[in-house]
Amino acid sequence: MRGSTIHAFFETAARIPRRPALKRRVGPGRWETLSWEEYAREVRRVARAFIALGVRPGDRVALCGPNRPEWLLSDLGALAAGAVPAPYYPTLPADQAAYVVEHSEARVAVAHDAAQLAKIGQPRAPLLRARIVMQGAAASALGWEEFVGKADAVPDSAVEERLRALEPDGLATLIYTSGTTGPPKAVMISHRNLLFAADTARRILEVLPGDEVLSYLPLSHIAEQMISLHAPAVIGFCVACCERLEDAPEVLREIRPTRFLGVPRVWEKMQARIEERVASAPAARRRIFHWAQQLGLAAARGRRPLLLPLARRLVQEPLARALGLDRARQLGTSAAPISPGTLEFFESLGLPLYEIYGQSECTGASTANLPGRRKPGTVGPPLPGTEVRIAEDGEVLLRGPHVFLGYLKDPEATRATLAPGGWLCTGDVGQLDADGFLRITDRKKDLLITSGGKNVSPQNIEGLLARIPGIAHAVVVGEARKHLAALLTLDREAALREARSCGARAGTVAELCGDPSFLDRISRGVEEANRSLASYETIKKFKLLPVEFSIESGELTPTLKLRRKVVSQRYAQQIAELFRETPAA
Repeated sequence: MRGSTIHAFFETAARIPRRPALKRRVGPGRWETLSWEEYAREVRRVARAFIALGVRPGDRVALCGPNRPEWLLSDLGALAAGAVPAPYYPTLPADQAAYVVEHSEARVAVAHDAAQLAKIGQPRAPLLRARIVMQGAAASALGWEEFVGKADAVPDSAVEERLRALEPDGLATLIYTSGTTGPPKAVMISHRNLLFAADTARRILEVLPGDEVLSYLPLSHIAEQMISLHAPAVIGFCVACCERLEDAPEVLREIRPTRFLGVPRVWEKMQARIEERVASAPAARRRIFHWAQQLGLAAARGRRPLLLPLARRLVQEPLARALGLDRARQLGTSAAPISPGTLEFFESLGLPLYEIYGQSECTGASTANLPGRRKPGTVGPPLPGTEVRIAEDGEVLLRGPHVFLGYLKDPEATRATLAPGGWLCTGDVGQLDADGFLRITDRKKDLLITSGGKNVSPQNIEGLLARIPGIAHAVVVGEARKHLAALLTLDREAALREARSCGARAGTVAELCGDPSFLDRISRGVEEANRSLASYETIKKFKLLPVEFSIESGELTPTLKLRRKVVSQRYAQQIAELFRETPAA
């Protein structure tokens, strides 16, 4: 492999030309497949088309759209042309999308359709030479076929020349952070970073012919890029594209991937659907399900119940097939903390989740639980070739060939993040156990300090509160206060199901927030969570919100992390009521 994942991509295509490489869904149960040979040919064609548009080595190419082949071809084609992809989330509002395009100094923009392209009109992106839509048509833009048709004017030797000029330590791609604390920063990832991370995946994963993954999480995130672009470039497995997140459950059943990564909210939603179906099943089926769960947990804890094979045949195997996970050899969770209750739920069904930890600044994963070396509740030991240590103040520090080059146009933030000796300051607080497994306890900036001077980790408490049936999100508040309180949002389906079980009369989520029976049920859940906390960590008051936080409403980042500042500003009145204060005008 010659120093980059795009070199590895073409080497892989030459090694396994006839194997399936990329799939597009053209209808329920119907898929079109590109072989590795065809995939490589299309990437070269896109690279030549970029060159025909005047894209020079180092030029930025803005990318925005769903998980579809044109996105992958655009990214790999830009790399093959010596350009630098600068992707951004389709959910971004116009001002933030325009910020990315302008900040990256993109010369070409490839967007899903006219609606996405409209977010970055000419006044917002004066440097753009060309605009391209993956689907349909748009004024002053090239359609996809018109764009790739430009390739005919450029010889393949031009692509070879660009490939030869790539340097391992040169800038390969820009990953814009999801902006939990302010405007997104552009993480500069080198070719060496990408190749090391992808090759590490090759070394730690058991890869078999016929392996297939589902591409459905945002491709502007480094985790999905490693799954959909860079790891397959090195390893050679097949990627199936799912354009709409809401189609993922159905597509999962069609593809039956051999590995599957979900952010915690994906697993929580899957758990809620299963629990809803079990709750509405006949009593006998409910008893069998819960019996199988007990045996599954016993097996996960090292025991071998005699009736486990029967439990697998009656419950675990049919459920895995119904979910589309019956071929999966490894199920991962990453991007945010996951509740112990969700981990235990899937463990009980014979579907253990392997927690992974990383961030854009370390090119994706840095630690991971793996088959044969796993501790639930931790994010695993460091990956081969990487180092982890804990600073005096508890911050997690990382070092290795996966650590990024710095932030584009932000030397101050770069100096604050890259410490002497090549250590990456993650901003996360954690602990290493005697076996080298890392446990993340909080974000450094999220720590609350009460008026009594106690440092409190809100994420740990929020994880406990989120386990209360019916709760979607929990936000602990109490900076400089005498006690802690919490805002709790409701998961509509789970909350209404819980309401029925406790005799609440309310029929809507809004009514539930004032229903005495439901409030009593939630209060008992809060009390249960408090029992496992130190006295200064306990929640003294809570407020139910008749909403569920989302990316669209702004409380969550595109990677489903909590935007605490947005929540604090938007619900200032409710927070003030929890402390019996009047917010400032």
